Amino acid sequence: MIRVLIERHIADELSEHYERASRETLQKAMHSPGFISGEALHNTSDPCHRLILATYRSEHDWQLWYASTERRSMMDTITPMLTTEEKITVFEH
Repeated sequence: MIRVLIERHIADELSEHYERASRETLQKAMHSPGFISGEALHNTSDPCHRLILATYRSEHDWQLWYASTERRSMMDTITPMLTTEEKITVFEH
């Protein structure tokens, strides 16, 4: 089992649009093979700093989702809302 941390910084004026797109992305990820759980958090001192924690059965399952057409399509919507490039870190037990 692995945990994927996705760190994003969004433009303040786009937070409502980001929330909608982020929820839709998580809903699509839930149907990907090997997806176990996911949650979206925001920094209490910086609401534009977001963190997604996703748990997958294996790194292979994560890579399948990462390269999927669905994720790429959603990232086409999300990326213009970011002030920096998203940072992805994969952890394992």
